[in-house]
Amino acid sequence: MGEHRMEYSQEELKEALRAIQSLLGKCEKAQEKLAQGTSQWTLLANRIRALEVSAELIRREIEKIV
Repeated sequence: MGEHRMEYSQEELKEALRAIQSLLGKCEKAQEKLAQGTSQWTLLANRIRALEVSAELIRREIEKIV
């Protein structure tokens, strides 16, 4: 993959983090209703992990700005 470095303001990063955290909560809540081991549960587990990684990377970028 090519690396494209984008610059985002602190406010843009904070808004993105809020959106990701909201989506993360919704995914976790939806996953609770599914049986572990089903394809739907696994798909949500993968999405949850991706959202957690995204949130952490955004937090690190915010810390660099401050």
